[in-house]
Amino acid sequence: MQQIFVDANQVFDNRVEVVGQDAKHLARVVRIRVGEKIRVSIHGGKNYFANVSVVEKDRVVAEIIEESGDTEASNHIYLFQGLPKGSKFETIIEKTVELGVYEIIPVEMKNCVVKLDDKKKESKIRRYQAVAESAAKQSKRSIIPHVHDVMTYDEALRYAEEISEVKLLPYENKDGMLATKRALDKIKPDTSVSIFIGPEGGFSKDEIEKSKDMDIISLGKRILRTETAAIVSVAMLMLHNEFNE
Repeated sequence: MQQIFVDANQVFDNRVEVVGQDAKHLARVVRIRVGEKIRVSIHGGKNYFANVSVVEKDRVVAEIIEESGDTEASNHIYLFQGLPKGSKFETIIEKTVELGVYEIIPVEMKNCVVKLDDKKKESKIRRYQAVAESAAKQSKRSIIPHVHDVMTYDEALRYAEEISEVKLLPYENKDGMLATKRALDKIKPDTSVSIFIGPEGGFSKDEIEKSKDMDIISLGKRILRTETAAIVSVAMLMLHNEFNE
């Protein structure tokens, strides 16, 4: 079943009208047919199932048949990811969006190998947002998670302070998984959580020093790659949220 996202003004008289690139994708790539069922999420609104009634090359119309449940977690998870090399960030975006992350913030950290100039930042963010949208459609999300503009570490710390009640940072700690359990116990339904993941080179001593007010947690006995750490962290929070909703 195909998932689409529409604005409220595309819904009228119990019908959804899809136009532009989304309509072209459904008609020409997916080759959707009249009578097929799709899932429709309205930006900032509800979710529905609808039956396709009209298929044109740049326009698709579907009739709403019933409301669909919300697939979003009650907790907002903000992922602050140190910029990794190559295409790793696209993998991180794809998998963490599938797992339920709410927003992804690329962060320039001291040990990042990748350094982006302003021109590259703009094009990268456009690409990253497209990856997030594709993953949201595939996993039947009710929203498209936002990929934020690139931040410095200090900017990221200030932003996390504004948006989240719990801030987690996977790093070496003497209490191991006990520290992780204590941190998770703080997270209740509707608690907003920020999690910071270092790049391939890890966090610098200065960055750890600045993050003393965070909950320093463990992801286990093994050393994880940055992309693995991001996915494991969000999966851990997703499971905790599902068990406690």
